Amino acid sequence: MRLTLFVILTFSVLYWFPMRRWMSRWGATPSDLTRVMAGDALLVHPTYSGTMAVIVDAAPEHIWPWLVQIGYRRGGLYSYDGLDRLFGYLDRPSATRILPQFQNLAVGDQIPLGRGPSWPVAAIEPNRALVLDMRHLGGFDWVWQFGLYTVDENRTQLVSRSCVCTRTAWARLATYAIEPVGFLMTRRMLLGLKQRAEALHAASLSEVRANQRRAA
Repeated sequence: MRLTLFVILTFSVLYWFPMRRWMSRWGATPSDLTRVMAGDALLVHPTYSGTMAVIVDAAPEHIWPWLVQIGYRRGGLYSYDGLDRLFGYLDRPSATRILPQFQNLAVGDQIPLGRGPSWPVAAIEPNRALVLDMRHLGGFDWVWQFGLYTVDENRTQLVSRSCVCTRTAWARLATYAIEPVGFLMTRRMLLGLKQRAEALHAASLSEVRANQRRAA
């Protein structure tokens, strides 16, 4: 009994401090953690905030088309499609091509997530920022935002920041319980966006070189 209690306590301490801290800032630099993003003012005192990032070997314009078409019956979530479909968040695999019909996203538009609540678009700046505002949803508020920051002409820092404010003890416990899953799915989403953007970048370079050869 004492050994079991010791193991549980040790795991809890390791998760609560180093593991949870690592998950909430995966891939992010110190400047990513402190930078002001477009939707920060929507939740001034969150009970949870996580900033994750990945370097994409492509320009913002190669990332943006994939980002604005996310959602149910749209481009998908670029994460673990099997799990997203199992839990009803998607009805098909995530897109592997740009979908022109979903490129004109605007403030006030709704991005559906399965058959549940949709994400209203609170702010959008093409090739730079997308803010999704899910406040006043049951026992918690959630603002999820993406930022694209140019590193150099060939690289972009893609940043995801989730801020949650819980209004009940049960909502806070639920948030703690889903944090590991949220981390895994968001990490995979960022890597899925990276993969697709880099493939689009490579295809664009190939097209430019082919045109140059034809013009020579």
